Amino acid sequence: MITPPTSEEELLARARALAGRTVGEVARALGERPSHDPRRTKGLAGQLAERALGADAGSLDEPDFLGLGVELKTLPVSADGRPQESTYVCVLSLGDLAERDFEDTAVWRKLARVLWVPIEAKSSDRPLLDRRYGTAFLWSPTPSEVEVLRADYERVAVLVSEGHVDQVTGHLGEALQVRPKAAHGRQRTLAPDAEGGWQWTGPRGFYLRPSFTGAILEAAFRE
Repeated sequence: MITPPTSEEELLARARALAGRTVGEVARALGERPSHDPRRTKGLAGQLAERALGADAGSLDEPDFLGLGVELKTLPVSADGRPQESTYVCVLSLGDLAERDFEDTAVWRKLARVLWVPIEAKSSDRPLLDRRYGTAFLWSPTPSEVEVLRADYERVAVLVSEGHVDQVTGHLGEALQVRPKAAHGRQRTLAPDAEGGWQWTGPRGFYLRPSFTGAILEAAFRE
């Protein structure tokens, strides 16, 4: 077990030590023998980074580094530095979405302070274990980014609270988008309906759009 970092400086130093190392190299350093089957390696790069850096939140709905309040996000990027997919943030709590101020939500807890770890995106000629980690950096949203995130969240919260969960699709949101988040198509959860009761619907999660994370990357490496 790797002990949790005691400061952001220590965390960042650990994360930057991963830069240039492959997923396979990090796995072997941690005593792992991962499968080469892509069906069994989903999320592996992030899981290995968590272990290597000493993340201690486990399955708690809290930032990965509890003592620091820092969330870890791996970000698959292309050769020219562009994010290649949306970034998962947290599950939508459909039952009480509109009852919380934005700053009291899981979305904010996960995004108030983030350690971004770029990693080479999936490609046909580079299997997962050969993909390399990039240079990590710490980020907190600027006031203008906070307002964008809050507006996206509140728009979703209003639709759900009014019973219009069917209108909450991936087309909404400038930074935050909503996408299905279920292990299989039979999973169901409860959401408010238009009559003040409840309706069954599929689980959903909040994600950050690649355009938003791309702007974060550009600003980080422009400085």
